[in-house]
Amino acid sequence: MAVAKAKGRLRGKQPKLKPKQEQHLLELWNGGAHTTPELAELFDFSRSSVYRAIQRAAAPASPLTGDSRSA
Repeated sequence: MAVAKAKGRLRGKQPKLKPKQEQHLLELWNGGAHTTPELAELFDFSRSSVYRAIQRAAAPASPLTGDSRSA
């Protein structure tokens, strides 16, 4: 694995959607004209991938923002 990492070939699983596709999906979702199953069929992947893309877009920019565990 160290050799593969040194050569830049250790990348893990690639995302289903390219950034432009994800942006287009979010535009359609925010427009409100399509349901999740319709978007999944349109982009040819599972509904869970649609939900994950929407969740990533709604997530805060920094995971440390609003952390209430300190103190």
